[in-house]
Amino acid sequence: MVVDTGLTPPPAPALFTDRYELTMVAAALADGTAGRDCVFEVFARRLPHGRRYGVLAGTGRLLEALPYFRFGDGELAALREQGLTDARLLDWLADFRFSGDVDGYAEGDLYFPGSPVLTVRAPFAEGVLLETLALSVLNHDSAIASAAARMVAAACERPCIEMGSRRTHEEAAVAAARAAYLVGFATTSNLEAGRRYGVPTSGTSAHAFTLLHDDERSAFQAQVDTLGPGTTLLVDTYDVDQGIRTAVEVAGPELGGIRLDSGDLPTLATHARELLDSLGATKTRIVVTSDLDEYAISGLMAAPVDRYGVGTSLVTGSGAPTVGMVYKLVERDGVPVAKKSEGKRSVGGRKHAVRRHDADGIATAEVVSSAPVTPRDGDRDLVVPLVRGGELCEEVGPADALTRARAHHERVRESLPAEAWALSRGEPVLETASS
Repeated sequence: MVVDTGLTPPPAPALFTDRYELTMVAAALADGTAGRDCVFEVFARRLPHGRRYGVLAGTGRLLEALPYFRFGDGELAALREQGLTDARLLDWLADFRFSGDVDGYAEGDLYFPGSPVLTVRAPFAEGVLLETLALSVLNHDSAIASAAARMVAAACERPCIEMGSRRTHEEAAVAAARAAYLVGFATTSNLEAGRRYGVPTSGTSAHAFTLLHDDERSAFQAQVDTLGPGTTLLVDTYDVDQGIRTAVEVAGPELGGIRLDSGDLPTLATHARELLDSLGATKTRIVVTSDLDEYAISGLMAAPVDRYGVGTSLVTGSGAPTVGMVYKLVERDGVPVAKKSEGKRSVGGRKHAVRRHDADGIATAEVVSSAPVTPRDGDRDLVVPLVRGGELCEEVGPADALTRARAHHERVRESLPAEAWALSRGEPVLETASS
């Protein structure tokens, strides 16, 4: 089940969980219910406020972690130190190996309220133990991917660069770079994302490099001497106009790009384009950064901008740092079960899901039902097998899995109706129907 990728295995994720999972396992072992055949589903009751669609991301990372979800001597010692001394529980954990089945939406697919993006069938104790890890990964990565997809759409095929590593936890930065690339970002500044997942990396210099030198010309000359005239020079440390003139003087009209990181970006970009053209640098790209989000990117569409660098808004989900996915028991020993709590009702029974499309291939509805769905022309089954009997259905390396998810996302986003691309707040673009 463990895929040999040539990379260092990830940290053992067994303790990336909540203690209440172990409380339930201990009690279930004691009363004999731990082995009951159960089905758990991951879904979101609603999309973040005003969003038209969501993008599922993180499935690949979850499947990477599953083979390493073990309780070795170190993990068991840590549990004892935290007061978990139930011998039956500790013995069970020492022998734990996930033996169940997992199905779900293909990573990179779209999801809507009620979409069963992940389904786990296993004995209760095994299934419940995965709850925290599954939600931690899927909530984070789907939030980043959903925000990044809006940015890619707003950019209208102009490349977006992920550069948010300095604004989040170091491991979250890698996951964010992966999720952004999945939905269409061109590159990342994060080197670990490049090593682990094959995400293309890029980066030039910051203001500190200019300030290090006695003058701007010396800084530009050093960068061009090292990276060649095709590099991108940061021209707004002092005076933008003079910075552009100096950059072209140093690199020549073959200068690859300039970066603007402050000020009124639409006005500056327009003026910069005019100045570059007048200096003969007609092919020099203009890259803009500085707290961009999908709204700022959209506002720059009329400006002569060639690339966008996005940081803080991306790694924080552009206002929606989680997508509110939940992990609920929906079936026990073949019997549907459901919550009836006000505002948190669930629907019992394992779900089937298809996406309906019209004759032109445009999606019209998300159909989710506890009963098999009668197929119609244009339906696409959404749930695919991921794990069987504890073994991955496909042994795919991390980089290949990401490449596949990126290609799948590109295909499915083409089926969205036009109103999905609106940045104004609105209802989900597809209604979730029950039949």
